[in-house]
Amino acid sequence: MKRRTTSLFLALAFPALAGCATIDRDVNADSIAGPVGLKRMIVKTDPFVLTTFARIRDPGQPVTVYIEGDGLAWLSRSEVSLDPTPREAMGLALAAADPTPNVVYLARPCQFTARAKNPTCGIAYWTGKRFSPEVVASMNQAVDQIAAQVPGQKINLVGYSGGGAVAVLVAAGRKDVGSIRTVAGNLDHAEVNRLAKVSQLSGSINAIDVAAQVAKIPQIHFSGAADTTVPPVIAERFAGAVGTSCARIKVVPGATHETGWRERWRELQGLPLGC
Repeated sequence: MKRRTTSLFLALAFPALAGCATIDRDVNADSIAGPVGLKRMIVKTDPFVLTTFARIRDPGQPVTVYIEGDGLAWLSRSEVSLDPTPREAMGLALAAADPTPNVVYLARPCQFTARAKNPTCGIAYWTGKRFSPEVVASMNQAVDQIAAQVPGQKINLVGYSGGGAVAVLVAAGRKDVGSIRTVAGNLDHAEVNRLAKVSQLSGSINAIDVAAQVAKIPQIHFSGAADTTVPPVIAERFAGAVGTSCARIKVVPGATHETGWRERWRELQGLPLGC
């Protein structure tokens, strides 16, 4: 991959380089999940083994599935990470702030799961192929297993950053999705890369290309007013591609790509959806 592409990967997947060696990412995740009853679990899919943190207290109600961002894809501007597990796990922090009875956090392929248990993992799956068909299929299989725990109930999808793209791509192929919420979602990676003047992702599907397939799903897309990584225009473009009143956008004052979300999430989660 050309070196000029790394600045975008760093911005999307690794917002803070300082202090990365001092944080145990698994311990940090457990400290976020444990106090709110989210229990770590492993989900086997084809071809990835995925890590989840789940709390199912009432199978007779819908479940909200939170999908993580791109994680720690790069160690420096020229060195790719060998483990994309996120340092701060924003998707998990949002899940932990959700007071509803049924909440599941779904890590992206190769995050939090030991390589020995996940031999399919390779660097391509947290760089150019992060939104590849096989990644989307794996995540969809995991959602199938989650849905089986709440039979007949709707699945509400929430995606942070690149997880927003995954949420849309998964929703496009399902009939049981009750809502979509994205937070700083990379809903048009081609445009994000064009704006950043970097190379396009190779081997990835673009969420905006399936916008029509989610046009009838109630949804809201949150953007940070101060987000220079995935600026609000990306959500605006996606909503325009959806082309119905079901897609609502909300620009959050003061929020950046990485900050201003977890402390506001309960309020934001309660805002009305489109449709």
